[in-house]
Amino acid sequence: MSTRQKDLSDIEDDEALFEELENEEDAEISFMRERRIKEIQQEMERRQAMGENKHGEYSEITKEKEFMDITTSTKYVVGHFFHDDFRRCKIMDTHLETLSKKHYGTRFVKINVANCPFLVEKLSIRVLPCVMAWVDGYAQTKIVGFDDLGGTDSFSTALLELKLTNVGVLKKKEDNTPKVKGSIFQSENNGDSDSDYDY
Repeated sequence: MSTRQKDLSDIEDDEALFEELENEEDAEISFMRERRIKEIQQEMERRQAMGENKHGEYSEITKEKEFMDITTSTKYVVGHFFHDDFRRCKIMDTHLETLSKKHYGTRFVKINVANCPFLVEKLSIRVLPCVMAWVDGYAQTKIVGFDDLGGTDSFSTALLELKLTNVGVLKKKEDNTPKVKGSIFQSENNGDSDSDYDY
């Protein structure tokens, strides 16, 4: 075989190899794209179903039975027991309204204590506002008045959010920001004494 034919054969082999690699990459990318499209479709369906169940909004329930059904059949529920004449209940409403839009996975509801005498008695609700949180039908916390929120009318929504997150009824947002490294003179282990460069 002449040198020229050998070079042409090598070039054809290289071209075939490159074409095969491109086809493999296309297949992998295509597979990843299809998988991602399915994930997005499933998330859209889940959000639509949650939207139909009034997730993402703060709704008033007028019937005691309906309130009980929601707390037992929905995975994450925050319920506010209120009275129209209480100014502090209106303050709590503004905070819960804000949280309901931020935490789509949790159902936020409120019920007037005049409409739920059985629950008021059963849950020993004596001070308003009273906010309770349920996970899978089990009560996780009971926030009575503003004592647990700093004892002031001007508490932050973030404080209420923290209380509800700590009991598991709200999910923490995952921090996807890249970790910023410090100076080149700082070690990654931040003072770990097992470093190879102890002087």
